[in-house]
Amino acid sequence: MEEIFAVFIQEAREQLSEMEQGLMRLQQGEGLDDPELINGIFRAAHTIKGSSGVVEVHVIEQFTHSAENVLDQVRNGTLQLDSGLIDDLLAAADHIGALLDAIEQGEGGEEEGLASRGQAIVERLKVRLNAGATAVVAVPEPEAAVLETGTDASVASDTWHISLRFGRDVMRHGQEPLAFLRYLLSLGEIAHVTTLFDDMPSAEEMDAESCYLGFEINFRSQADKAAIERVFEFVRDECELRILPPNSRLTDYLKLIDELPEESQLIGEILVKSGALTQEELDTGLRQQRSSQALAGEVEGAATQPIGSILVEQQVIQPEVVEAAAIKQKQVSEKKAAEARLIRVQADKLDQLIDLVGELVIAGAGANLIAQKSGQTSLVEATSVVTRLVESIRDSALQLRMVQIGDTFNRFHRVVRDVSRELGKEMELAISGGETELDKSVVEKIGDPLMHLVRNAIDHGIEPADIRLEAGKPSQGRVELNAYHDSGSIVIEVADDGGGLPKEKILNKAIERGIVQAGDTLSDEEVVNLIFQPGFSTVEQVSNLSGRGVGMDVVRKNIEALRGRVDVQSEPGRGSRFTIRLPLTLAIIDGFLVSAGEDAYVIPLDMVVECLELNADSADRDYLNLRGEVLPFIRLRNLFEIEGAIPKRESVVVVRSAHQKAGIVVDQLLGEFQTVIKPLGSLFRNLRGISGSTILGSGDVALILDVPALTALAGRLESETFTTSAANH
Repeated sequence: MEEIFAVFIQEAREQLSEMEQGLMRLQQGEGLDDPELINGIFRAAHTIKGSSGVVEVHVIEQFTHSAENVLDQVRNGTLQLDSGLIDDLLAAADHIGALLDAIEQGEGGEEEGLASRGQAIVERLKVRLNAGATAVVAVPEPEAAVLETGTDASVASDTWHISLRFGRDVMRHGQEPLAFLRYLLSLGEIAHVTTLFDDMPSAEEMDAESCYLGFEINFRSQADKAAIERVFEFVRDECELRILPPNSRLTDYLKLIDELPEESQLIGEILVKSGALTQEELDTGLRQQRSSQALAGEVEGAATQPIGSILVEQQVIQPEVVEAAAIKQKQVSEKKAAEARLIRVQADKLDQLIDLVGELVIAGAGANLIAQKSGQTSLVEATSVVTRLVESIRDSALQLRMVQIGDTFNRFHRVVRDVSRELGKEMELAISGGETELDKSVVEKIGDPLMHLVRNAIDHGIEPADIRLEAGKPSQGRVELNAYHDSGSIVIEVADDGGGLPKEKILNKAIERGIVQAGDTLSDEEVVNLIFQPGFSTVEQVSNLSGRGVGMDVVRKNIEALRGRVDVQSEPGRGSRFTIRLPLTLAIIDGFLVSAGEDAYVIPLDMVVECLELNADSADRDYLNLRGEVLPFIRLRNLFEIEGAIPKRESVVVVRSAHQKAGIVVDQLLGEFQTVIKPLGSLFRNLRGISGSTILGSGDVALILDVPALTALAGRLESETFTTSAANH
């Protein structure tokens, strides 16, 4: 039962996300004339209601029913969609989410505070429903058109067309043909009738007890096709009856077919469920199909006629409706086939698989090392094959946890809407790179830092409309979310077109707080990075959005906990751009193994550009000439205070982080190595230049170097060197 509830909650959240995204698109003015968007929102609410009823979560079922009623009127055109109604529906979506949270935490969802909020939303939705009903009543009925009679009369209104041919023996069985026409009047109005005499024999051959009449009737009624057919129920087997709907009904049938539940159905079933075809008409068509099948069996090479073609030939349905049913059937079958290829797997099972693959990588490295030491060629070849297979298994296992970041980005449409309304600002959110994939565990942990950055961009970055207009900007502010892959990492950018960071104000606040000294000379980059200091804030008045000095500090800590880094660029009057650089995965990477002294270190292979020998001319400085380019470098021996004799030949591993290059001087280059990342304990959390550890095939521990931190450190050392040199001269 717990597993069923877990699946229900997960699927309900997916439907809720789809519902909210659709509402946000409507609020932004997109798809207002797109019925499919409205239908998608309605289907999401309907699915939540249905699935909650299945698992007997009646509190969600009853509440969602109210929202579904409103959405039903919207899609039928009886309720006008406006900003206020979208607000109410978004509030309903929020409440459904709160109920799901309560259910997931083992509560009933009927707590007093939660119930009262839900009731208030239901009352607002009821007011909307009543307004829609009033609007429908208030619409005046069109005046009836003047109708002519006779065989050539034209009908000025949209009516049902009933083609009726009575059998010869209908009167012998006690039925009066005209009585059925009188009964038909109980459902509506006969706009026009033509009596057909084409079967009437000559006077000599006429039988007074036989019926030779037929009728072509134009019938105006709000009844459905099945109700009209039931009028002729007692003579259904003794007449030929064809009922074609009005042209206006044709569109309704197409819409109803599109909105049918996505379950496997035959074309005939789809047509009957939509109301375009009655069961009797379908049965008649199927009987003719079976007869044609029997005939086809006798004639070699003959093909069975499709049921849709038979129904069209019998003139009981329009070809457009049959085509719509065929498209619906194809869409459902394709979706079912796609779903059949998918399987839901719990995240902890995937984590367990990744852990086992990691142990397999370590064990494979150990076997490979033993094979190398043995010197047996056949054993080395065998272990190399195993190594390649392990690499493939590793890549496939990691790919299972890769998800697109687009779903995380799309949640911020709602955040931007709510915060901008609270602050009275006009805002636009632009998203790009939503298809970029990264590890699911990274996606889950990056949500909060992104939330802080987006809210700060709206609150601090974007100016009020009057100030923007004075500066020659549009009154509407713009926040951008972008993601892309770069050098084995994923880069996420949060940018705004606001006023930029107030560097002078930041510096003065830092001096006031004692973070920097009054005489210190800081670069623009160092000044803007002061906003990440714990407790730092330039806001004078604390609000529920900002001013407490915890947001940006949390951003940096959370990102660094993911082995990432965050940089900020700001230009006065043009806006700011926060760039987050994260590893693609937190589990297993390709590494480049090096040594310094007796210790081994791993450099992420995606960040390695090239390797070269350190020449004697660079031995007494912290930079070298790399083909005309100044390359700062850092010595691992100096950084980690490694004792022992320096080898005669040292190597430089050139690495790249973002747009910055640096060199790492090591004693030996040991080659590529599959690296299973092991997190460092809390004791080593603040260790500079180290991002994790791994276990070698020999069982020894190697530290994984934090390349972004080392490149930044090398850049600072180079700057200090040139500054000191300039001062001496």
